[in-house]
Amino acid sequence: MLQIVFKETICNNEIEKVARECFRVLKPGKFCAILIGDTRGNKFYIPLAYGVMERFLRAGFVLKEDIIKVQHNCKATGFWVKKSKEHNFLLIMHEHVFVFKKLSKTSPTPPW
Repeated sequence: MLQIVFKETICNNEIEKVARECFRVLKPGKFCAILIGDTRGNKFYIPLAYGVMERFLRAGFVLKEDIIKVQHNCKATGFWVKKSKEHNFLLIMHEHVFVFKKLSKTSPTPPW
C-alpha cells in the first residue's frame, strides 16, 4: 500500500505543476478541459480523477462541468472480464472529463 501512496503522491505533485501552469497561461474567462480515468492497485480502486480535480481547483480554476465518459468497446474487455471474475473486482467503465474555467475579473464568483 505504501508503494501506491508514493506513486500517487508523485503523480499529484506533477499534476499540480500542470494545473498551475495551465492557470498561468490561460486567459481569464477561458476554459481548460482534462480527461482522466481512475485505476486499480493491489485490487483496490484508486480515484485519481478526484485528486486531479482538487489540484486544478487549488490552482485557481472553478469547475464548470464533470462529464462522465462511458467507455464502450474496449479492446481488452474480454481479457479483463475474465480477470475480474477470477480476482473478484469490478471493471472501471468510465472516465471523467473535467471542464474548468479561469474566472475573469468581471465574472461572478461561484456560490460557495
